[in-house]
Amino acid sequence: MNDSPVGQSNTAETTDCLEAVGVFRGWKNFFFVLVLICLLLVQVAFWLVDLGVVETASAEATGKTPLVGQMDLTENAIAEVLADANAPDANAAQTETHEEGFIAGVLGGFDFPFLSRTIDLVNGILIVTAVLYALAMFFSLLVSLVGRLGGINHISRAFVLSLILVVLIIPWQKLFGSNVVGVVWAPAELVEWLGAKDDSTANMIIYYLRFVGYWLVVMLPLLMLSQVRSARWSKAILRRLEII
Repeated sequence: MNDSPVGQSNTAETTDCLEAVGVFRGWKNFFFVLVLICLLLVQVAFWLVDLGVVETASAEATGKTPLVGQMDLTENAIAEVLADANAPDANAAQTETHEEGFIAGVLGGFDFPFLSRTIDLVNGILIVTAVLYALAMFFSLLVSLVGRLGGINHISRAFVLSLILVVLIIPWQKLFGSNVVGVVWAPAELVEWLGAKDDSTANMIIYYLRFVGYWLVVMLPLLMLSQVRSARWSKAILRRLEII
């Protein structure tokens, strides 16, 4: 007569564990998407600077600012321009110049200071969401252990991978200098590395390994494989409970 209450209790505990699994799995997937988007944005920002789409130096520093005294217009030259029969063409060219200046002014807001602020914001979101992603994996592991749901092998591997992911993302160079670096980098650090890239072939290789190769290691083997392992954990639970 005691078997029925015990069986009902086990069923209730299993149901509660499955509900907890559903909650943590939903948040885990949400944090995964945020980490993925942040990593992609950081890499896009790097290529914008590396390819010269966004200049790291101002116009004054590069000497691109036009000088007022460069155009020496005498009174005779002004008279010739005014008397020129092609004056309408000059007006048209001036209109096109104004239009190009307007477009450049609109696009000019996307400069390196704006990109730097964006990178700082994305870095903060990336670090926080990566930690929360690992915590979601950890609590999923606890629920599997307590509820004896199965799939411990998959969720344990996923948690370890997510933990390594967090360790590699944190910008350790802020604490220990350039000896230990993380995937997250500051705009000033990119400018410093960019200045030394062309010094030698070895510097160029280290430069791309730092900002591209390191990113690939975190992106593919760690983040993606951790998500795949967690998906296998979910299927293992459903298979063990004969839901699928």
